Amino acid sequence: MKELSANELGKRVLQLIISLFILLCVTFVIGRVMPADPVGAVVGELADPAAYAAMRTRLGLDLPLYQQFFIYLASLLQGDFGTAILTGNPVSKDLAQAFPATFELATLAVIISTFIGVPLGLAAALFRDSWIDKTARVVALVGHSIPVFWFGIVGLVIFYAGLNWVGGPGRVDVYYEGIVTPRTGLMLVDSLLEGEPEIFWNALSHIILPAIILAYAAMAYITRMTRSFTLEQLNQDYVIAARAKGVGPANTVIGHVLPNIAVQLITVLAISYGNLLEGAVVTEIVFSWPGIGQYMTNALMIGDMNAILAATIIVGFIFMFLNFAADIAYALLDPRTREATQ
Repeated sequence: MKELSANELGKRVLQLIISLFILLCVTFVIGRVMPADPVGAVVGELADPAAYAAMRTRLGLDLPLYQQFFIYLASLLQGDFGTAILTGNPVSKDLAQAFPATFELATLAVIISTFIGVPLGLAAALFRDSWIDKTARVVALVGHSIPVFWFGIVGLVIFYAGLNWVGGPGRVDVYYEGIVTPRTGLMLVDSLLEGEPEIFWNALSHIILPAIILAYAAMAYITRMTRSFTLEQLNQDYVIAARAKGVGPANTVIGHVLPNIAVQLITVLAISYGNLLEGAVVTEIVFSWPGIGQYMTNALMIGDMNAILAATIIVGFIFMFLNFAADIAYALLDPRTREATQ
């Protein structure tokens, strides 16, 4: 493994900064041309024209669009996302409270999808055209085809309302809310740190169903890509040589193929994680999960542009950073990518 040169790292950092700036521009322009009325959301629909005009001036909406953008950009560089209409709090404070819930849900989902999707993809490739392969392909197809909200509703009806195997909407039952001090914001971690095993198991019962449902779509993608990568490697000379030496199929895949597709899998997992973070919106709505997705939806309902823009930028930045990190890891683990850019 070779280290990246300062020049190569600088190029990738510059690409990240440019991408982030484009995201800021596009998000800001879309936020300003949307039919929502941020002034009306603050003063109300029945406000007199003088109060409406005064609030419009206070929000800076009477300025040219480019001036509004540079003012907004200057505020962002100071960590100021504005004030949320819905809560009256600084948007940064609201996001700091909402993000851990989304992070916890998406992280558990990507762990589940990885530990199921990668072995399933390897097995499907190893036993190509067998019942295992056909089952894996059907599972992947269903995961891509059926919307998440349908799985969520059906899951709640069957496993919560019907069988009572899991907890309902929210992160914990109502009578457990406020007991655990939010040290990290992750309910599973905080409950253990507080020495509250009962709350931990209750939180686990609430998060397991939305995490599994959210993981299903990611698992379908990971399974399909792992199968494709593995099939490509199984036709390589080094695999044929290993089999000729008497190495079993399973040992060949685990000992030879898996290390060679690990670099590609890093990119797949990074993309999946980013998709889970930004795609948790529907899942959070169905399960009343108090994360960024639900916060964004509530903001959209009342036209709270500060909250909408901030949440969009944060999610977009996380997605870009994950891709950036995967790109760096790819370059470190596979020297061919660096040779191609030189």
